Formats: sequence, C-alpha cells, structure tokens
Amino acid sequence: MDIKKVVVAGGGVLGTQIAFLCAYWGYDTTIWLRSQGSIGRTKPKIELVRKEVEDDLLKMKNEPEYISHGLCPDKDSFDYEKAVQMAESAYQGLKLELDLDKAFGDADLVIESMSEDKDAKKAFYKLMAPHLPAKTILCTNSSTMLPSTFAKFTGRPDKYLALHFANHIWHNNTAEVMAQKETDPKVFETVMAFARSIHMVALPLHKEKSGYLLNSMLVPFLFAGLDLVATGVSDPESVDKAWVLGTGAPEGPFQILDVVGMKTAYEIVSMYLHVPSFLAPYHFKDIAKMLKKMIDEGKLGVASGEGFYKYDKK
Repeated sequence: MDIKKVVVAGGGVLGTQIAFLCAYWGYDTTIWLRSQGSIGRTKPKIELVRKEVEDDLLKMKNEPEYISHGLCPDKDSFDYEKAVQMAESAYQGLKLELDLDKAFGDADLVIESMSEDKDAKKAFYKLMAPHLPAKTILCTNSSTMLPSTFAKFTGRPDKYLALHFANHIWHNNTAEVMAQKETDPKVFETVMAFARSIHMVALPLHKEKSGYLLNSMLVPFLFAGLDLVATGVSDPESVDKAWVLGTGAPEGPFQILDVVGMKTAYEIVSMYLHVPSFLAPYHFKDIAKMLKKMIDEGKLGVASGEGFYKYDKK
C-alpha cells in the first residue's frame, strides 16, 4: 500500500512531534482534535516543535559531530538551507481538523496518540470507525497498552497494530512496531516501511508486551525515582543528580517526567493502584497522590512551564 495521507489523532507532546515529522518528510498530514479548545492548546505545541527542530538543524550546521537522524539520514548529505525549508513547509502544511469525515475520510494511515485512558481510547475507536475508508491502516502510539485490548473496537483488526515513538522523535529516532494476533503481516511490513520512510529506526516486536521495548525499561526507572520522593526519602533535584552524576546519563527521572507530563505519568501510575500494597514494588498510592496534587496545581511539566522544575515559556 502506498501511504500518502497521514492523520494523527491527538495534539499532545508526541502527537505534534509525529505529525510535524511526517509533514517534514513530505506526507500530507492532519492532526484531528476534539474541540476548538484543543486547537488552542495544540498550536503552541506545534510552535515548540518547530522551534526545537530549527534549533537542532542549526546545531547540526554548527557542530560537525552532531546529527539528528530523523531530520537527516547522514551528515554528508545534510543541506542546512534545504532542511530549514522542509521544516517551514511542514509547519505551513500541517492541518488541524475537528470534522471526522474531513480528517479521516481519505486517510491512508491513522496514528492514534491520545491519553493513556483505556475507556477514552475505546470510545474514540468506536467514534472513528464509521468514518474510515477500507484502505486505512490504524496504529496506536500508546506507551503501555496492548493493541489487542482495542482491536475489536476499531472495525479493522487486521489493519490495526502499535507504532510507538520515543520523545523528541527526530533525535531519538526509534519506532517500535508491534502487531497483535489479528494484524495482517503485510500491514505490519507496510508500517515498518513507513517508519523507515520518516527516518526512524524501525524496531519489530514479535509478540505483545506491555510497555513495548523502551517503556518496559523506562517506566520502572521513573517509578523508582518517584517512590524516593513520594515517600520522603529525598527530593527531585537530588535524585536526578544521583543518576546523572553516577551514570553519566544526560537526564534524571524527574527531568524526564517533566517532558512526559504529569497527566501521562498519573495515568500510568493509576493502572497500578489496584495492586495490593504487600505485592506492589513501589508506593503507588503515595506516588499517585503527589502527581494528582501537582496536576491540580497546574504543574504539568515543561508544557505548562512548571513541573518538578520551572521553565521559561517564552
């Protein structure tokens, strides 16, 4: 199947990054949003992606060893002026749409990038299904949930699978492609090829695994950091310093959490609240209480200007 029109459902941090990069590499790209208010919240995120991409392109121009493979496959072929024009064309060409038929009516590929809420995802798939043409491949960018959980609600289980990206996808250019038992193998290969076409390193998962590859390792790491703070053992800055100085990693768990966002972190933690305390490896109730307080205070992370740290929003 020749993919030309891509629709990203959801205008969050990853949704806007995915859409921008698809447009950067020449795909006719639309972000579908639920409401006019969603448009107002999404536009600043697109502006931020544009700025971050342009900053990365300038860094690639000025630093010989630096490269974001999602923006340029290799340094020898890098043309700064052309890349800047591609970024500008992506920004100008990216469409925001509320109408279901206009957004999905001729889509070749839909990437669902909604919040990690099982009931909300089911409701969305049921709402979208009647508006999709038979040709459309549907992917979920869920970071933790299995595609088999939702396959029967899509109306096209043979064309449904997971396509998960890491944050800052143009730099951390991995795409985890995971089928569920009803996924057509040809559809799986089409999505693998699509991921490579936007210069991702396509990583196949041969069986379903909650958390996929990256988050199977990342989520326990973040839980461990949250547990240290929620139980009063230490503070976010000290935990981050312990990790960064002790391992040489660029960021600690709370710096990562501010990028991920408190709402997503809270939704993931909420999935574990039913685990009996004597079996739970972490104090999930304490963690959830801490994150809920931050959400109520509007401290959502980088996107709101404050999370565990404060950020300049200009």
